[in-house]
Amino acid sequence: MAVWLSLCGAVVLIAYLLGSFPTGYIAVKQLKGIDIREVGSGSTGATNVLRTLGKGAGAFVLLMDCLKGVLAIALVYYLFNFASSQNLIPTPVDVKIWQPWLVTLVGLSAILGHSKSIFLGFTGGKSVATSLGILLAMSWQVGLATLGVFAIVVAISRIVSLSSIIGAIAVSILMAIFHQPLPYVLFGVAGGLYVILRHRGNIERLLAGTEPKIGQKLATESENNA
Repeated sequence: MAVWLSLCGAVVLIAYLLGSFPTGYIAVKQLKGIDIREVGSGSTGATNVLRTLGKGAGAFVLLMDCLKGVLAIALVYYLFNFASSQNLIPTPVDVKIWQPWLVTLVGLSAILGHSKSIFLGFTGGKSVATSLGILLAMSWQVGLATLGVFAIVVAISRIVSLSSIIGAIAVSILMAIFHQPLPYVLFGVAGGLYVILRHRGNIERLLAGTEPKIGQKLATESENNA
């Protein structure tokens, strides 16, 4: 049992490190020679990269951050397949129960890594793209439906942060609609709340009517991790 628990713990840790990989920071540093945490909203995510470097770089960071989430969940499935082939899963472990819970823990770990990267002094982005990747790997139906909600809101409002917040709220509802396991529903609640909390500054600007739309710059360049 100790070996199995160690393997599970290792996967959770690796997921955090995957989430921590600072794609946006590296992209902006290499292409423009600046620290993205010192411009725009201070976030290392795709939206701030879009404002800083344009659509191409923004799309690249979005894809890579999403891929981090997919890979984190893929690790869990690989672990169970490998452990099963090597007879490393203890008899008391019910795979049907353990796997969804481990997927949930790994997903939350990757989200935390993206927003609190160990490579950037525990700063980072808002975990939206990484969360999308996790959802697509966890339940492609929920992932695509969430992406649809995001796309509709952004098409109407042209405000990425508002679309992200609405999408985060929708996840829990969609998990229930698609009859996902309890751990996944709890992931939707916890992950959604965390993403919303990461948007505190955006919510303040939305209420004040100063949140920029796509293509616009922030009114202030001094707010970090907003």
